[in-house]
Amino acid sequence: MKFLIIRFSSIGDIVLTTPVIRCLRKKMPDAEIHFLTKQAFAGMLTSNPYIDKVHILGDSFELMLHELKTEEYDQIIDLHHNLRTLRIKRFLKGVPSFSFNKLNVEKYLFTSLRINLLPKKHIVDRNLETLSSFGVTDDGLGLDYFIPDREQVKNEDLPTSHLHGYIALVIGAALNTKKMPLHKLKELCLAIDHPIILLGGKEDHENGKAIAKVDEIKIYNACGKYSLHESADLVRRSKLVITHDTGLMHIAAALQKPIISVWGNTVPAFGMYPYYGSRSQQHYDVVQVSQLWCRPCSKIGYDKCPKGHFNCMEKIPVNDIVNLTHLHLKRK
Repeated sequence: MKFLIIRFSSIGDIVLTTPVIRCLRKKMPDAEIHFLTKQAFAGMLTSNPYIDKVHILGDSFELMLHELKTEEYDQIIDLHHNLRTLRIKRFLKGVPSFSFNKLNVEKYLFTSLRINLLPKKHIVDRNLETLSSFGVTDDGLGLDYFIPDREQVKNEDLPTSHLHGYIALVIGAALNTKKMPLHKLKELCLAIDHPIILLGGKEDHENGKAIAKVDEIKIYNACGKYSLHESADLVRRSKLVITHDTGLMHIAAALQKPIISVWGNTVPAFGMYPYYGSRSQQHYDVVQVSQLWCRPCSKIGYDKCPKGHFNCMEKIPVNDIVNLTHLHLKRK
């Protein structure tokens, strides 16, 4: 049996597909499992031992289609479910497919009319439902993230002050309405009495530099300095992860780290909160502004608050994050 799993993006969404890959492999150890994604995310999957081959959604869609045709798949597991995946499935006519239900109508009702008809079920469980016809069930082991040995961060690349333990603070996110404002992040870092490593992409480096000026001994700005795997390794080595609703939050859950998740315009009810698996004793905390009439305003996010006030982040209780942080540190 030969499977093609499709999920084009993004970091978090791909991490959330990993139980599908692992559980399918366990159920069908002799199956051949391929994965189709964008070039930017291929590195996350090539290190996954449960995948036999990674295909790239490249510049030439037609060439990719013909390459997939030559593979002669038996089943397609479509975990992206959009117009491009529909085109792929039509081109590979005759290959049975199972598609993830994105619940777009339910999400529209929630974000536009505040009518919540979404199932109280994590997106991982909904992903796994696409494999129910094959008798695949959840093994309870949570998410996977595999860091290649060559991309583990060396001790000499970190400040001496952080070698005995630190908090990972993820300041980035795909869209601004998922991120705490700069002044709130500075306030948070000033109040936490523990070494901190700031994580994010190159686009977050300048904000990281501004935050680090609060205390350049306590705070190390790693934004944009490390690859995704290296950033994941910094998450792995941390005592605690404080993060927005972003890809590194799901990587932290895959690495079984305690998490304080901070939510702005999106909400955990979308089913994408930290997922550890039923066999884990790990847990996470949620910090958010509850009962805000305009929240959630989008299933993804915006570059800026559509209402102009950004109360979902401006009113985030920083003291709650600080108190939870110190409680976590006391348990260590």
